[in-house]
Amino acid sequence: MNRKVGILLSGRGSNMMALVEHARSYDVALVASDKPDAAGIAWARDRGLATFTQSPKGIPKADYEAAIDAALRAAGVEVIALAGYMRLLSDDFVARWRGRIINIHPSLLPKYKGLDTHARAIAAGDAVAGCSVHVVTEELDGGEVLGQAEVPILPGDTADTLAARVLAAEHGLYPSVLADFVTR
Repeated sequence: MNRKVGILLSGRGSNMMALVEHARSYDVALVASDKPDAAGIAWARDRGLATFTQSPKGIPKADYEAAIDAALRAAGVEVIALAGYMRLLSDDFVARWRGRIINIHPSLLPKYKGLDTHARAIAAGDAVAGCSVHVVTEELDGGEVLGQAEVPILPGDTADTLAARVLAAEHGLYPSVLADFVTR
């Protein structure tokens, strides 16, 4: 029987789409977002996937995360995949799901944790950039790296051109790493 995965996203959800389209050893039980009008939520609904949205505006963080936690548990989720989810999860939330949350990050961790990874790689003169799938811990982008994909930095690259190529690499890497993760 396939493991049930919940996907958290904040925007258009292209990584979520790749996870859904390549699901083999897992079933997407819920797609959740902190933005009720996120394009990824509409895409998921159009495909008959269960969705949950909750705006965090005006809600204490603990209450907001409790609502997401309840929705994930009600859907039978066993593993959470963050896919463009742009909110930092609290230590308490991470502790409740310890070892069962993974994330895709647009750099070759441990390099360039946080934001602006492509511009930082170009500014540093790196020859390659890439993406990493890692286990989420209380430390920002600090958990065990489960897989990486390298992308060359080309002459004349901008943060946007590099980001587009890294995103394509993410779409190949993330579903395969998630499939391996849920079966280990």
